[in-house]
Amino acid sequence: MKRALVFLAITFGITYAYDFLVVYPIAQGTAPYASEFLSPDLAYMVAVALTMFFPALGVVLTRLVTREGFRNCVLKPRPWRQSLPWFAVAWFGPLLFVIAGAVVYFLAFPDDFDPNMTSFFAAQREAAAASGADGATLAAVDASAANPPLFALILLGQCAIAPALNLVTTFGEEWGWRGYLMPKLATRLSTVPTMLVTGIIWGLWHAPVVALGHNYGTGYPGEPFGGIAAMCAWCTVLAIFLSYVTIRTGSTFAAAIGHGAVNGTTNGVTLFSLSGGNPFVGPLCTGIVGGLPLLVVAAAMLWNMRRREKAGTLHIPEAGLPDGMRRSRR
Repeated sequence: MKRALVFLAITFGITYAYDFLVVYPIAQGTAPYASEFLSPDLAYMVAVALTMFFPALGVVLTRLVTREGFRNCVLKPRPWRQSLPWFAVAWFGPLLFVIAGAVVYFLAFPDDFDPNMTSFFAAQREAAAASGADGATLAAVDASAANPPLFALILLGQCAIAPALNLVTTFGEEWGWRGYLMPKLATRLSTVPTMLVTGIIWGLWHAPVVALGHNYGTGYPGEPFGGIAAMCAWCTVLAIFLSYVTIRTGSTFAAAIGHGAVNGTTNGVTLFSLSGGNPFVGPLCTGIVGGLPLLVVAAAMLWNMRRREKAGTLHIPEAGLPDGMRRSRR
């Protein structure tokens, strides 16, 4: 547990310091350097994206500081016959539960369903016109609005390749959470508390940017603590899915693929919402309604892990060395 605590101290220390010293000034418009090369919104997105590398940096520094070395990095997958199906689950599973969650939401709130994405295209055209876009750009927006099925197919194709596009940044997070913290906690805790603690810690790691409005916006009752609590709950459910594919493949890359799929598909369903959706409700899978399919999947995975743990057939990859051991010198 000592190395896990060192990892958390380093990762949270670096992340929170960066958030308060870099991300907050950019978000609040008090960082003059942010607008010299990028628009404020883009500068904020880039600044937040960079934090995704800090958990991996935390792993590297922990392994160096504690003289653990770089054995057991949870990178090499199990034999492909065992792991390939679970890589496929990591790649395509999020798209399926995001779509399923949107279906559940729109069945519950049919008046919010906008199959032709009229609200989205109207907002796109208004934004393009306000920015002084030329006629060709406006015509392209109108062409997309005239053929919603084709646009939806293009959107679906983009979602399908999202795991590959996001792999580098999501690996930065997942090597820390699923490739180091989760296996370390599993040496001291049983499966259920390991998953719960990992998820809550992961959610709290996001707390500074959630307080800025990241993922849950602003102006909601109980701000920002309601958003932070919702983020912890969401991260706990998602952590079960990502941990499960990591355990079944033996590789952090499965979690990175799954995380990339989630990041690349989640927001697409809001295009079909007249209201734009509510992150606490749906159609986003972060909401209590839109997230129901993921919750069911995570519950089934957690039950399966608990059952296999009792049977002695749950094999969680080992990360690094046990506390008290150091790499041997030659």
